[in-house]
Parts: sequence; C-alpha cells; structure tokens
Amino acid sequence: MSKSKYFSILDSLTETNSKPAEPNDRVLLVDGLNTFIRAWTTSPVTNDDGVHVGGISGTLLSIGYAIKNIKPTRVILCFDGKGGSQRRRKLFPEYKASRKTSVNLNRSFMGHTDKDADQQNMKMQLGRLVEYMGQLPVSILAVENIEADDSIAYIAKQVLPKSQCFIMSSDKDFIQLVDDRISVWSPTKKKLYFKSDVENDYTVPAHNFLMYRVLTGDKSDCIPGIRGTGLKTLQKRLPMLFSEDKITIQDLLEESRDSKIKMLQQVAESKEQLELNYKLMQLHDVDISGSAKEIIREVVNGEFPRLNKTKFKLLLMEDRFTNAIKNLDFWLREVFSTIDALASTKK
Repeated sequence: MSKSKYFSILDSLTETNSKPAEPNDRVLLVDGLNTFIRAWTTSPVTNDDGVHVGGISGTLLSIGYAIKNIKPTRVILCFDGKGGSQRRRKLFPEYKASRKTSVNLNRSFMGHTDKDADQQNMKMQLGRLVEYMGQLPVSILAVENIEADDSIAYIAKQVLPKSQCFIMSSDKDFIQLVDDRISVWSPTKKKLYFKSDVENDYTVPAHNFLMYRVLTGDKSDCIPGIRGTGLKTLQKRLPMLFSEDKITIQDLLEESRDSKIKMLQQVAESKEQLELNYKLMQLHDVDISGSAKEIIREVVNGEFPRLNKTKFKLLLMEDRFTNAIKNLDFWLREVFSTIDALASTKK
C-alpha cells in the first residue's frame, strides 16, 4: 500500500472519529411506569422516618445503571398519560382488565398489609419521582390518552429514524421493534436485546416476534391467543414463523387454509381475533392522533433539560433519605455529565 493511500485512510478515520456527538445519536427511551412499579414493589428502602421510598431510589438507580452501561447521549422518560389505555379498551374492553391496581410490596419488615396506604404511598412516590427527574438532564413525556408504549415506539420509529435507540423496559411488547437500529434493555435481566439475542432467548426472530405474539396472545394484558399455539406446536406446524421471511396475518391464513391439522384450523378460523390482536399489539406504526404526535415531537425537538445538582440534593434532604444514593456527587457526575454537557450545546 502506498504511503499516500495509507495516510488517506488515516485521515478519513480521524475525521469520522473526531465528529462531535449529537444529543440524538444514542437515545435511551425509558418506560417510566414499568421501571417505577418494578422498583416500588421490590425495593425495601425507607427514609429516616421509616417511610417507604424504594420506588424513587430504585428507579433513579435503575436508570443510572442503564445509562452507565449503554452510555446514551440523551434520555427520554415516558409515562402513560391519563386515560392511556382508552384507545385499546375501545377496541377490546377486556384490555388490561385483570391488572391489579395494588401490588404486594416487598416490605415484610413493616408488618402491615394496608392496601389504601400502599396506594397513597405509590402515588406520592410517583409524583415525587417526576420532581427528581426534572432536576436531571432527562426529557419527560406523558401525553393524555396515550400509553408510554405508543410514545416510545413513535419516537424510535418515526421521530428519530436515524438515531440508535435503546428502549428500557421489562415489557416484551417492545421486542417486536428490535432491528439494526433499535435495541431493548431489560432492567430485570440487565441485558441488551439485539436481533441475535431475541432469537436466542425467544426462538422467534425479531422480525416475526409480533406475529408470534398475535398468535399466542398476552395474558398480562388479557389479550387471548389462538388455542393450541404453543411454541413447540408453532415450530412444528408453522415453521415459516421462524424463517428469515417476515410473515403477515395473510401469510398465516393462507398457510392454514384447508388444513386438516387442528391447530391450523383454529388459526384459519380466527381471522378477526388475529386482526384484533394485531391492532392491540403492533407498535411499528402506532395509531395515535395528530395532536398527540405534535406534543411528542415538541418534547423531543424542544428544550434540552440540564442538571440541577443543588435542587436534586435539596429534594433528597426534604425527603430525608440523603443516603439512598452512595457517593451522590460521584454518581451524578458519572451518570449524567456527558448527557448534560451535550445538552449545554443545544439552546
């Protein structure tokens, strides 16, 4: 190789590597309520007065852990808006009907099971958490009548189509979005799901994960599946689902038509259920109003929040749990300094 060609390659590499990072290069999209509920139900942390505050501290530490591992250039925290499930319940009234509004806390040391008190505590912590997050370089989003799933999916697929997006949630609904640009961070497994990880863990390739869920349903959301469509049966009777080809409902119906196999007959006779499940589950092109899309775009393209260490510390003092985060100054610097520095470049 000639010296001139060698230095030309070096110049191009230097130019690429020296390109300054932009806030939307690597975006962490956090499923806020999913993250909070997990922390609230499992973390036994209390403040100096013995009040449970594990939802706040657990969420902060969980998001901080994700940031340290993923190293995003920006964080957007999404919550369900008021009436968020309304659209899907109009399609299917049983949607999330069996979800309990109260959950058993991992707080056996407190020796009580006062559900009303737990609910009040949960609401208090959730509201307070938003105040804490408001002091960090984190964009916060909640749109009325929109679930966080829809906001996150719309941002990842339509608003930031060129960004590397990382979705933080233990909700398997997001696995359908995994591709070369979108990954899912599971806070329970502390694992990033890329395309190969989806197939390794779930057997189904990411591009057909939605169709797999359309067939099998989602018990947590009360969405019924087609009878007999277990994983092993699908592998045997519908191998197309596990192929490199992206499968549609029409493909499933055509494959099942005139079959003598009972499970395939069930699929062939369930067109309406399949189409309903698809409408309830799909996140590739979410069905939300133009005004909701405008609100989401305004938050994503709007002001970049900055870190307010003084106010953040003041909140910890007011809530009397300053020891909830060890080495607080170091933690704030380690987790948020890069994001805050990038936010400072955008007015």
